[in-house]
Amino acid sequence: MAAPALKTEQPQESLIRDLIAAIKGYFDLQQVESIQRACQFAVAAHADQFRLSGEPFVCHPLSVALILAQEMRMDAAGIAAAILHDVIEDTPITKAQLVEAFGQEVADLVDGVTKLTQLDCKSKQEIQAESLRKMILAMARDLRVILVKLADRLHNMRTLGPMAPDRRRRFARETLEIYAPLAERLGMHKMRLELEELAMQAMYPMRYRILKKAVRRARGNRREVIATVERAICQRLQESALNCTISSREKHIFSIYQKMRTKGLSFRQVYDVCAVRILTHSVDECYRVLGVVHGLYKPVPGRFKDYIALPKENGYQSLHTVVVGPYGMPVEVQIRTRDMHRIAENGIAAHWLYKKEIDQGDAAKARAYAWINEFLEHQRNAGGSLEFLDNLKVDLFPSEIYVFTPQGDIVKLPQGATALDFAYAVHTEIGDRCVGAKVNGQLMPLHTVLDNGQTVEAITKSWARPDPSWLNYVVTAKARSAIRNFLRNLKTQEAIELGGRMLEAELTKLGWSLKSLSQDLLSDRLQAMGFGRLEDLLEAIGFGNRMAWLVARQLVPEAVTQDEREASRAPLLIKGTEGLVVNLAKCCRPIPGDAIIGFFNPGKGFVVHRRECKNALEFQKKQITWVLAEWDEQTGGEFPVELRVVLWDRPGTLAQVASAIAEEGANIENFQITQQDSHTSTDIITLTVKDRTHLARIIRRLRKLQVVLRISRTKA
Repeated sequence: MAAPALKTEQPQESLIRDLIAAIKGYFDLQQVESIQRACQFAVAAHADQFRLSGEPFVCHPLSVALILAQEMRMDAAGIAAAILHDVIEDTPITKAQLVEAFGQEVADLVDGVTKLTQLDCKSKQEIQAESLRKMILAMARDLRVILVKLADRLHNMRTLGPMAPDRRRRFARETLEIYAPLAERLGMHKMRLELEELAMQAMYPMRYRILKKAVRRARGNRREVIATVERAICQRLQESALNCTISSREKHIFSIYQKMRTKGLSFRQVYDVCAVRILTHSVDECYRVLGVVHGLYKPVPGRFKDYIALPKENGYQSLHTVVVGPYGMPVEVQIRTRDMHRIAENGIAAHWLYKKEIDQGDAAKARAYAWINEFLEHQRNAGGSLEFLDNLKVDLFPSEIYVFTPQGDIVKLPQGATALDFAYAVHTEIGDRCVGAKVNGQLMPLHTVLDNGQTVEAITKSWARPDPSWLNYVVTAKARSAIRNFLRNLKTQEAIELGGRMLEAELTKLGWSLKSLSQDLLSDRLQAMGFGRLEDLLEAIGFGNRMAWLVARQLVPEAVTQDEREASRAPLLIKGTEGLVVNLAKCCRPIPGDAIIGFFNPGKGFVVHRRECKNALEFQKKQITWVLAEWDEQTGGEFPVELRVVLWDRPGTLAQVASAIAEEGANIENFQITQQDSHTSTDIITLTVKDRTHLARIIRRLRKLQVVLRISRTKA
């Protein structure tokens, strides 16, 4: 009789067996049983689903759980959440069912990792950004959410093969922009390195293969040098009675690629640096070892960094130095304690992985919570999910600088931070009121990029306020968020003020005013129009989303005919100081004294044109909503205007023109040559004037110059 055929083990069965074997080492029997139950639940929920590779879909969540068990020794709730992390998103299972089956803790973790799929968003990018925002908020409650998500991303990156090339590249780009920096920010160095390597293979497969081959070829030449350095250091340490562990490390391919790109170096220039790591028992030994190394090899000036005294934001601690080794080859030496090394490699994962051995994992966890909560506090008023994502990318900076306040306090800032970033780092109100800074006692502009060790003092004025141009040079998420929030609120206030003036003007024509309307009548009419507050209605008018004359007719009980409304129509007065909701068109650049007309750009405000502007005439033909406007008698400030000037092309011509303009009290904002031949040049000069009278005086003055052949004001 033939022997029965052996049943082939399914891939999910193999994964479950490996997972149970991994957790039995540190789980009790009851916890192991709960994990087995979660596995059975996930297998049943994903029964009819398959991955692109053809394997059962449940293999993915089981693999994620295996990563957490083997590499982080995650607790039972975290492992169960990893096994179940796709059931809410990809199956009919609800969160309520998970709560009933596995408890609130596991259900909350699964919900935190779950993407948002039913969102009323404009684009796929916005849906992804909103999902990330949800995950960061869940991280603030429980850090296991991000560990499950990072393990999920790591397994997806390991199994990108069957995906289409464009989807593979998009996935890899998102990993490099968000998840690898997140892992680094949380101190998870090993996780970050693997994510970066896998992402580079997916995005730049040819470059990765070439660099990998170059590293393999160069490896043999380096072994002898590294072995010589290790022997020499080991001998000196033994002579100094220091018991340390010495190892060499090879640069990762993505790290080599990044340095070649950002610093413009060749492969040889990057790879010629040997790297040696020395692990000690105590902080005191770290500094003693540093003395031994500098006594053996000459240090390279400016290449020493003390991350023990000044740890990185993610808690990383180590001494870094570069010395000149054998044959003149630079050797990078990292010196840290064994406990520091564990935290450097695993970050917040050390809280679970080493919690029975050391306490630093708790400190890493506390630092992670502090960073997340501080970031969320800054982003409380973010304008939307895409702005939140932008701020998150900014905040995931790779390196820091340290500057000092006049009182000697240390302020950490990202590389490339400006004096304005420093002001916001000290306090949001100081940033909002900042007009300049003293760097090492010297007055400097706000866009000054700061360097390590500088003493910085923010100079504030009570009248100062943030300017939109500040967003062009601040680099910290806190500064960007604070500036955007201020401008958003400022724009809203200006819209309310403009809307109030417009509505009051229309009500006056009907013999009413806002004050004469009873509170009950006003409340009823606001409710009928869909507004909860009067300010919301005025804001809508100011932004051009509602017409003032229509709102006035809805607010008052008496009706006015269209003919009567047109007959009594008075122009809107423009002061020129309304700020962000009244925009002076750049095509014709109106100034006080010009005949003007206005158009509403819904959601953005009121745009003012000169009446003879070609664009304004086109808008009127298309029956776009327009409003008669006039300049207020109390108009103040300076307004940009463009002059087209034909000049003799002689030495000193520009100096004469600039001098004449300055003597008339105007300032040149821009100068552009549009046409030039051997004798003449046609130029566009943008200057600021107070009104038409001021402009006429400048034009008369310029016409008297012999170098000016023709001059006229530009039209649209």
